[in-house]
Amino acid sequence: MAVITRARRESRPPGRIVRGLRFRLSFSYLLFFTFLLVVLGVLFRQVLHNTLYEQSVNLLEEEWGEMKGYLRIENANPEWVFDRFDPEESFIVNRIRRVYILMDRSGAILQRSANYSDGTLAPPTVRQVHAVLSSNGPVITIENGADGVTYMIRAGVIPEVRRAGSTRPHKDYYVSVGRPMEDSERTLNGFTWRYFALVPFIVAVTGAVGWLLAGRALAPVTSVSHVARRITGSNLSVQIPTRGSGDELDDLIEAFNRMTERLKHSFEQMRQFSTDVSHELRTPLTGIRGQLEVALFTAETPEQYREAMMNALQDVEKLSNMVRALLLLSQAESGQLALQMTTLDLSTVVSELVDQYQIAAEEEGVTLTCNAAPECLVQADRTQMERMVTNLVSNAIKYTNAGGRVDVALEYDETSARFRVQDTGIGIPAEDLPLIFDRFYRVKGRSTATKEGLGLGLSFVAWIVNAHNGKIEVDSNPGTGTTFTVTLPREGGVPEPAPAAAPQQQTA
Repeated sequence: MAVITRARRESRPPGRIVRGLRFRLSFSYLLFFTFLLVVLGVLFRQVLHNTLYEQSVNLLEEEWGEMKGYLRIENANPEWVFDRFDPEESFIVNRIRRVYILMDRSGAILQRSANYSDGTLAPPTVRQVHAVLSSNGPVITIENGADGVTYMIRAGVIPEVRRAGSTRPHKDYYVSVGRPMEDSERTLNGFTWRYFALVPFIVAVTGAVGWLLAGRALAPVTSVSHVARRITGSNLSVQIPTRGSGDELDDLIEAFNRMTERLKHSFEQMRQFSTDVSHELRTPLTGIRGQLEVALFTAETPEQYREAMMNALQDVEKLSNMVRALLLLSQAESGQLALQMTTLDLSTVVSELVDQYQIAAEEEGVTLTCNAAPECLVQADRTQMERMVTNLVSNAIKYTNAGGRVDVALEYDETSARFRVQDTGIGIPAEDLPLIFDRFYRVKGRSTATKEGLGLGLSFVAWIVNAHNGKIEVDSNPGTGTTFTVTLPREGGVPEPAPAAAPQQQTA
């Protein structure tokens, strides 16, 4: 069987693999991780771009400051004042004049670098010159040269130097210095290509690792699936050991184990129910068959035939009552028996039913008393309340010996009503108390062997109490008696009634 299961798993069609939880988890995390990598790459690239841009601006500002120290304009004649024999100053001036143009207000070019002479960069227009001259600060622009290189241009105003006592009007000149952005672009593009070239490799490795981790994480789920395939009606004792990690998968395993325990208990109840039904039905059928055989082979007079048929009819009636009780209980437990909820005076119901059982109690030599509070209103189904009271009172009388007593009481407060039946009967052993509400269960013992009954009455009582959102408690000691206490809510908390009416027959 293990080989067959493995073969089926390995030959799983691709469509089923794609729909599998492991693939969907791995793909979802991989998709999210890829998106995160792309977003981070774009953000890092933008941060690097801004850093390089600020560095270029700072370098231009340094060159601008150096230019103002070396360039002098007097009478519209620009002159670079520096020590031509000093290599450092010569280098600085040549670097400044690498991308450089000087213009007056009319747009006339006074000096310019080779970039502007050969058409690599276009000189600014008169409007652009006026805009810079009228501005209060530097103007930085990015221009694409004809040589395919991007240049950063820093434009500003430099005033004319006037001699002392000069009466000529003050003049300002347009000056711009720039630098190529080749290094910055090379750095930015290098980062972009390297980063996004690594993304597919990172995604592939992450996908493989994610697939393995998802497989390990889902291993308990796979174990649950394999165990579930092995579960049958005759093999419900299978349990999956927990990992002890206390996570959601352990919760799933514990829930699955509890489910199998409930299923096992349900199957055992079903098997026990089938056995009990077979036994209970076989007894009256055997009696009927015996009576008819006796009448067929031994009866000689009409009176003997009549007696045999009367005995057979009694067994048929018993069998009919049992079948009706089973059908009613089955409908109740399957939800087909609807409650007809009304405002009911439970005190009246209890008093009337106790009065009806006074004769039966006297025949058994049992004292039956009733202490019901006046007008206890509850929201309940009258038929089911009568069935509950009848079963509890009749059982108390049945299992109380002559000379004993059965006390029925009804109390209530603002929220609940408490119905209690207390007897001085034979009692119930402690080991039998958890089972008395099971169908067909009857306490074993010589004291109960002679008591007739189907073992269904308390099953009805438990269902009725549960259907009304109440609770039932049992306190019993062998030889001293038993007390059943039913607590019911007085208002609300009950299911909505359905239109179908409940059957009216009572059960033992």
